[in-house]
Amino acid sequence: MNTGRTEKEQVRVHIRWMIRRDMPEVLQTEQDSFEFAWTEEDFLRCLRQRNCIGMVAEQGEKVVGFMIYELHKAKLHILNFAVHPTHRRCHIGNQMVAKLISKLSSHRRTKITLEVRETNLGAQLFFRNQGFKAMRVLRSYYEDSGEDAFLMQYRIAEDTNEDADDAVNRIAQFEEN
Repeated sequence: MNTGRTEKEQVRVHIRWMIRRDMPEVLQTEQDSFEFAWTEEDFLRCLRQRNCIGMVAEQGEKVVGFMIYELHKAKLHILNFAVHPTHRRCHIGNQMVAKLISKLSSHRRTKITLEVRETNLGAQLFFRNQGFKAMRVLRSYYEDSGEDAFLMQYRIAEDTNEDADDAVNRIAQFEEN
């Protein structure tokens, strides 16, 4: 029964390591998703780093989403994350986040962090729905626009770390009732 939601049918994707031949589709998704898009050189510079991982979500033979993240001692840090606009609301992003969460463990990497543009309400709400919390505002974070960012975090286990208690959920005011 359709309740009038804009959700499309859930699409199952295969999430795998990014390879060189994925770059044209990844760049197209990037350009279709962001005003201040990464260039191919930005992707390559990042992926050359030892702790930087690129993964794609593939439906059939088509790359429909990607994520770039860094491995740190105690966390994963998302640098770039997008689903192609024509494939949004099909639960592809949810599957990509679930893949990252599956890489966490209670005794090693316990959290995922990322920065989200202040004006990117869609991403803020998406990550909030995935269990991320806005921890703080990073003033003038983006060099390209001077825009602020929200530092968002997902944590697998509640612990006594004080910054988890200090989270200010400024996004909650936008949540639909």
